[in-house]
Amino acid sequence: MRGTATDPNAPGVSGRASRTAVAVASAALLLPLIGAAPSGTPAPASSGSLRSAFAAAAAEYRVPQSVLLGVSYLQSRWDTHGGAPSVSGGYGPMHLTDAPTALAETARRHHSEGTEDARGDSSRAPLLPDTRVPASTELPARLRTLAKASELTGLPAERLRTDAAANVAGGAALLAAAQRQLGEPLSADPADWYGAVARFSAADDTATAAAYADDVYDVIHEGARRTTDTGESVTLAADPALRPDTAQLRAAGLRTVSADGTECPPTVSCEWIPAPYEEFGDGDYGNHDLGDRPASQRIEYIVVHDTEGAWDGVLTMVQDPTYVSWNYTLRSTDGHVAQHVKAKDVAWHAGNWYVNAKSIGLEHEGFLASPDAWYTEAMYRASARLVTYLARKYDVPLDRQHILGHDNVPGPTASTVPGMHTDPGPYWDWQHYFALMGRPFHRTAKADAGLVTVLPKYDRNQPVYTGCVTKGEPCAAHGSSEVRLHSLPDETSPLIKDTGLRPGGGDSTTDVNDIGSRVSTGQRYAVAGRDGDWTAIWYLGQKAWFKNPRKQPTAVPASGRVATPRAGLTEVPVYGRAYPEKEAYPAGVPVQAVSPLPYKLLAGQRYAVGGRVAGEYFYAPTFDTAPHRVVIGKDMYYEIQFGHRVAFVRAADVEVVGSAS
Repeated sequence: MRGTATDPNAPGVSGRASRTAVAVASAALLLPLIGAAPSGTPAPASSGSLRSAFAAAAAEYRVPQSVLLGVSYLQSRWDTHGGAPSVSGGYGPMHLTDAPTALAETARRHHSEGTEDARGDSSRAPLLPDTRVPASTELPARLRTLAKASELTGLPAERLRTDAAANVAGGAALLAAAQRQLGEPLSADPADWYGAVARFSAADDTATAAAYADDVYDVIHEGARRTTDTGESVTLAADPALRPDTAQLRAAGLRTVSADGTECPPTVSCEWIPAPYEEFGDGDYGNHDLGDRPASQRIEYIVVHDTEGAWDGVLTMVQDPTYVSWNYTLRSTDGHVAQHVKAKDVAWHAGNWYVNAKSIGLEHEGFLASPDAWYTEAMYRASARLVTYLARKYDVPLDRQHILGHDNVPGPTASTVPGMHTDPGPYWDWQHYFALMGRPFHRTAKADAGLVTVLPKYDRNQPVYTGCVTKGEPCAAHGSSEVRLHSLPDETSPLIKDTGLRPGGGDSTTDVNDIGSRVSTGQRYAVAGRDGDWTAIWYLGQKAWFKNPRKQPTAVPASGRVATPRAGLTEVPVYGRAYPEKEAYPAGVPVQAVSPLPYKLLAGQRYAVGGRVAGEYFYAPTFDTAPHRVVIGKDMYYEIQFGHRVAFVRAADVEVVGSAS
């Protein structure tokens, strides 16, 4: 965006009657522990295990424990987040939403930095509209579920926000209330709760509610096990025989949203909310360009952004013809998708016209500089399905040199590098995201290979960041996908400098928006040296060191190809866009400068190769598409992982070899 318990060893139970008997027996055993009858006000303990909280709440409100666990997993993966709200104002393991309270915290956050021209085409005047996302004037029901939970349980809102056991009880109460509203019994069979689960999402349309419920039942089918952010191991035993009663959704009274016009997989809920293509004042127009992809040019990239604002306000912006655009927006509460720009057309989202012309942009409701403003599992899953679908359809490789964060998109010219945006930032969980796409990162080579894939343990990897709330002040400790780089194998040594980001030679910092000395999960780099627990990589023309102990590695050996200067060349220019040679431009299309960035690839250095592409430029200066042209040259380029961002080198300047050679 412009601008952020169950026992795993228990024997399996098959058949509806058997599952019912087990659930009833479990509830009967737990009632003495929690006292009150279902109609009374429970007093969930503030201490003890989360497993006990799920068991107690399931018994108290007569909700099948697997349903309660499945819903919580889809919302929070059973994490408590220390009582901090999600990006959409949800609290605790059940993601009970209290947007008014959360919005008060949001106002204190710093956002993704950058002053980039989102269009990024130097042949046209920069487009720099106001980037402030308007606030919602009326909060929808999906953002106010905590108040209802408080009413149902009699527990104060503050306790529901901060006490995990109370939060779980509130979620169980909401599920039981939804079941009653549907006229369904408080059955011990999880198959009978599909409608209530769909209603728990607080979605107001059938497609979103159904997609949410389907995800919950997928979790129950497959089972889940993980260690939560409080260090507790929680397990949901798989129930592959479970077949939910999906017909219950017809009684939910939700509106119907058509997916007509969208380009989405059937496994996500999706609606068409178009970005306008309109002409206005002095021949100007917005907020995207019409194209003919992939017939006219390949789609090479999918770019992940965060919105730096709430759903309703963001949708207002993308429907403004004087603003910028992106292809899809994803909602945090339930993973609902809105498509705005067709894949054939070119949205203005990445700050680099070459990348815009060859990419699809996804905005995720969220904030970069808010470590505790977490993303829901529902949104991660919906996004992963959408990206997998788009990658398959347009033959985009599922790797970190083609599935980019906005913070990995290079500045197109030297002057634009300092203003490029930095979202989704260090708190986006790239390993989990790729695992959901069926492509988890892992070791792909022997220990002495010439490449490494950055792969820290997200929860354990907690580098210090500053500036989330107050400039210079430490951010809350939190898991991160990123690893910091030093000039020597010593944590007290200076951070690596980025001369493009700071042309005056200033030092890199630990600011949450400063990407000058950071690498990210899934990125591959050529090894430049090793010293004990430290590994060096080639990075922005320098040898950069990061701590990589064997007992808790932050990178693993990788295979692949690397680019190095051709024999006889002492240095090679690096580019932020792969534009054609001047001879390729036809009459009427202005030649675009092949402008190098302020970096050099030096002799002896190696950088991971992402792919080989021809120089290409999409000429689209007017609302009328008649003069539009795609110019393709004979000059070839390699995309390389050069720093935190990708870059390009001319194929004629480098040789490409295997990483282990």
